Amino acid sequence: MTETLDTATAPAAARRPDRQAAYRSRRTFAIISHPDAGKTTLTEKLLLASGAIRMAGHVRARGEQRRTRSDWMEIEQKRGISVTSSVMTFERDGLTFNLLDTPGHADFSEDTYRTLTAVDSAIMVIDVAKGIESQTLKLFEVCRLRDIPIITFVNKVDREGRDPLELLDEIASTLALDVAPVLWPLGMGVDFKGCIDLAAHRLIGSNGAPGRPISADIDALSRDTELMADPNAARSVEELQLAAAALPRFDIDAYRAGHMTPILFGSALKGIGVAELLRAVAEWAPPPAPQPAKPEPVAPGDPDVTGFVFKVQANMDRNHRDRVAFVRLCSGIFARGMKLRNVRAGRDLAISNPMFFFAQDRETVDEAVAGDVIGIPNHGTLSVGDTLTSGREVRFTGIPNFAPEIIRRVRLSDAIKAKQLSKALGDLAEEGVTQVFRPMIGADWIVGVVGPLQLDVLGTRIEAEYGVPVGFEPIGYDTARWVASADPAELKRFIALNRANMGEDRYGDPVFFAASAWALQRAEKNAPAIRFLATREMG
Repeated sequence: MTETLDTATAPAAARRPDRQAAYRSRRTFAIISHPDAGKTTLTEKLLLASGAIRMAGHVRARGEQRRTRSDWMEIEQKRGISVTSSVMTFERDGLTFNLLDTPGHADFSEDTYRTLTAVDSAIMVIDVAKGIESQTLKLFEVCRLRDIPIITFVNKVDREGRDPLELLDEIASTLALDVAPVLWPLGMGVDFKGCIDLAAHRLIGSNGAPGRPISADIDALSRDTELMADPNAARSVEELQLAAAALPRFDIDAYRAGHMTPILFGSALKGIGVAELLRAVAEWAPPPAPQPAKPEPVAPGDPDVTGFVFKVQANMDRNHRDRVAFVRLCSGIFARGMKLRNVRAGRDLAISNPMFFFAQDRETVDEAVAGDVIGIPNHGTLSVGDTLTSGREVRFTGIPNFAPEIIRRVRLSDAIKAKQLSKALGDLAEEGVTQVFRPMIGADWIVGVVGPLQLDVLGTRIEAEYGVPVGFEPIGYDTARWVASADPAELKRFIALNRANMGEDRYGDPVFFAASAWALQRAEKNAPAIRFLATREMG
């Protein structure tokens, strides 16, 4: 099941005769999962395996122990969950990896969806005892919409879990993908003895260390007397042989086309299978591909420097009240000091202090290429969805904005802090923590979020980062929709008739608030010339 490396993973001297093709050495990927599947622990152990860090923390570490690197916000460390995407750039064996750790909780799915527009591949983490869970399925569907190839890591094999054959069948049937096991467990839970590495033809010990070589012929494993001496290992070999007979062999082209997912069983906590997973990303995950844009897709080898903002983060350094836009570069060779044009605003922006990130830590970068993610400090000039270009005018597409599912009025107890509240809401709306609306009648701030935990985080951050205690109260609305029409007169008429239920988002676009699903359906029926939008593109 081994595959030869493509030119992207050839030695550096052979890979860089053309600087314009340096993007081939980039691997930009996300890690997605349902909450508690072990995603953040896996992120930490991947960084450890790469040599990017020397000591791995634990997601719920306390006291003097280290915190996990990717969960750098105080609220993340206290609650043991990821609430914002983190970007970590590191190098290994001549390749540059851009790892984007995403929130697993459904309440923060908007941040995850937008982050997935910036990656070329993904690792899907599945709990061996639970299989495919709801949030995993939602995130997979987003990946499928963008044809993002996926490597599957079945986690926690050191605990009791479901039969590997049963899991393979569930993954294949639920996701409608071909599956190809490349790292197979020998037992599970208390009977776990290690793994069979089908790509390198060797055993992996129960501590994750590489073991002795084995036959490349799966059928010949039955004649490996040392391996078959253990009854649990012998049973696992029989199951592997059944899987190999029924399933297709791993094919890198099918994987990169999004039709097949290689399956690795392991344990992030124990570091089992993590080095093999990193090797799989290095050898199989694709380098940057053309990105969807208007008037035409942008190829990574194009000479113009282009990129788009997929995330904005405020107050990463609270002492300096900084604001950083994360930009996925899509083409060209970016150099520090270069001027890029913000297509939305129609203004040139001198990028004098671009940065690579390792979660909260940062370093100034002098050069970057397609596939890299750079941070650009700014004071409100860049927003999620913005396109940057050094040459021809293009606009990247497919960055989503979703209608909120929970709508609340912001209650400010100290009117003197109204200005600070305005700034806080503006900053956090640009991050994607919330959506902010102003009603057309009245002066209240209205916020919209996907889930209740997102609302909790919003209130905590406003108080902690801006010193403004706030509360949230129901306003009588169940849902919101952006409204648009091909006929400006019809839109103007609809707004006039429904002014009491209308607001504007932070861009000044009209939004209709409905008290219930029935009220929304009635409005749609009464105004056939109006489009009620649950999603729309940003930028």
